[in-house]
Amino acid sequence: MTDTRVKICGLTETADVAAALLAGASYVGFVFFPKSPRHLELDAAAFMAGSVPEGITRVALTVDADDATLDRIVGEVPLDMLQLHGSETPERVAAIRARHGLPVMKAVGVADAGDLPALDRYADVADQILVDAKPPKGAELPGGNGLAFDWRLIAERDWSQPWMLAGGLHAGNVAEAIRLTGATQVDVSSGVESAPGMKDGERMRDFVAAARGDVTA
Repeated sequence: MTDTRVKICGLTETADVAAALLAGASYVGFVFFPKSPRHLELDAAAFMAGSVPEGITRVALTVDADDATLDRIVGEVPLDMLQLHGSETPERVAAIRARHGLPVMKAVGVADAGDLPALDRYADVADQILVDAKPPKGAELPGGNGLAFDWRLIAERDWSQPWMLAGGLHAGNVAEAIRLTGATQVDVSSGVESAPGMKDGERMRDFVAAARGDVTA
């Protein structure tokens, strides 16, 4: 087994949190984006995040949120990290990090080699980089679309910051994704759902086991 760290994002029910922890997640993610089927109201998110034990990183996913929105989220929900999943500029990422005093993970969409320079630009200002599949043109959701990108694009890359691999991962392909990219952290949302926004405990367990190479699970 490896020590791969898994983030399970888009939890929508209190039972999801318990199931994610039982599966072995190192990060749990809560979505604050009304267009998403995984969107949470602040009171529900606060209750769910409050049930997470120390040592598990609680992440708030936002998309081009303004300062007032971020102030409410950070003020009402116990969090350990902000995940910026929109078109935030490097300057905006730095400003959010300074304003809220929380580590920031910036999602960067990748479809081809032309998208790779952005990884370096954001690495200068973010605490972590989430390397995700770029959404298709016209998509309403910036992530959670169940799409993968060509993992060979980032094979053998040297990283200046901690990073996490996302995009179309599920129990059947995560081991290969890790092998090709060298990722030590992976993120999953739709890949452990029975329907959009509905997490499945068995799929979460299978995903974590596959990511860690636990063939006996």
